[in-house]
Amino acid sequence: MTFIEEKDIKTDKQTAMQEQKLQELLVYLSKNSPFYRELFAKHHIDISAVKTVTDLASIPTTTKDDLQQRNNDFLCVPAEDVIEYTSTSGTLGSPVTIALTENDLQRLAYNEYSSFSCADGSKDDTYQLMLTLDRQFMAGIAYYLGIRKLGAGIIRLGPGVPSLQWETIKRLKPTAIVAVPSFILKLIQYAKDTGIDINETSVKKAICIGENIRNTDFSLNILGKKITEAWDIKLYSTYASTEMQTAFTECGEGKGGHYQPELVIVELLDENNQQVAPGTPGEVTITTLGVEGMPLLRYKTGDMCMYFDEPCACGRTSLRLSSIMGRKKQMIKFKGTTLYPPALFDLLNEREEILDFVIEVSSNEIGLDQVLIYIVPSEISEECDHRIRAYLQARLRVSPHIKYVTAEAIQKMQFSEASRKAIKFVDKRN
Repeated sequence: MTFIEEKDIKTDKQTAMQEQKLQELLVYLSKNSPFYRELFAKHHIDISAVKTVTDLASIPTTTKDDLQQRNNDFLCVPAEDVIEYTSTSGTLGSPVTIALTENDLQRLAYNEYSSFSCADGSKDDTYQLMLTLDRQFMAGIAYYLGIRKLGAGIIRLGPGVPSLQWETIKRLKPTAIVAVPSFILKLIQYAKDTGIDINETSVKKAICIGENIRNTDFSLNILGKKITEAWDIKLYSTYASTEMQTAFTECGEGKGGHYQPELVIVELLDENNQQVAPGTPGEVTITTLGVEGMPLLRYKTGDMCMYFDEPCACGRTSLRLSSIMGRKKQMIKFKGTTLYPPALFDLLNEREEILDFVIEVSSNEIGLDQVLIYIVPSEISEECDHRIRAYLQARLRVSPHIKYVTAEAIQKMQFSEASRKAIKFVDKRN
């Protein structure tokens, strides 16, 4: 049997499995979801006619606004069946509550078990979790449950405090860390400042969350390069959202986040809600499979990615997602140039003169986008200012406004009392 034939058999089985789960989901939503029951009636959707993934196109998409405005109408179980209440971070508006049942928590554990296994994890590993496990943060509890299912060791240390992170690494000798990439840079800087030889420590790999470490061609971006040039560790990128309750995680090949077709149906849609071709940017749109509490149907995440469907060198044949190119609502049109925050983050991370930053976008008096970048400079001097401004002009072809601030001021901007992660993009547009 040829590889092509083997792939076709796997694909056929995957398609049949998804179609069965999709039909079960539609029946479940029509019985239990006030929101989707109303949507089916309003648009005269005959769910019995939706038999294939392709047939999904006949159903209208669900948006973040729907979920924010009618949050409770998505709940499909009585309150006594809810085991865990989580919430989104509220990056693009007010936070959304996602309720989980016991089965949903087990599904979440399986999702992260599969993700950590994909990222070359095993029961022989010990993971130091440099992230919050409170404040209704789904990812924190998901990582914890997945690592437990994997049988690996867990060190729940929480975010921040480089000195404590390093003291714990020396004492407990984890093999892997789970952290935001920009915080890994702070760990590296602390190690340099205090004489720690990071390449002699037990840590050999990092699961990178919340920020891109790769360009869309899978090469390491500036952030990824800065980490690996200083620290000989393997980086694995992962992409997920609270709403989808599913992750796309890289394998050792580092060629995109692997799809878990038993947990979610993914579409990448253009402006007309049509599926895009491989290698073409589209909005990640998901249909959850096997979720009881708050399942979603054709939910548009707002994240722009590309997908690739050729088999991976690791042997997996399901599609892979690129890193996030940006969020649709965060797209900036500045002096004729289209920008996404992740691209700006890459540019700002590249310069040694820029120690930290926050990007603020607002509308001017005629409704056009204005960009103000708050920067913590390496030094206060005309020479440093000239290098930063010349660099941004050369790379962006336009000149954003710049305001220099202290490290203390930027810390207050990035971390409000309610925030679970550093806020580096502030959208004040009308």
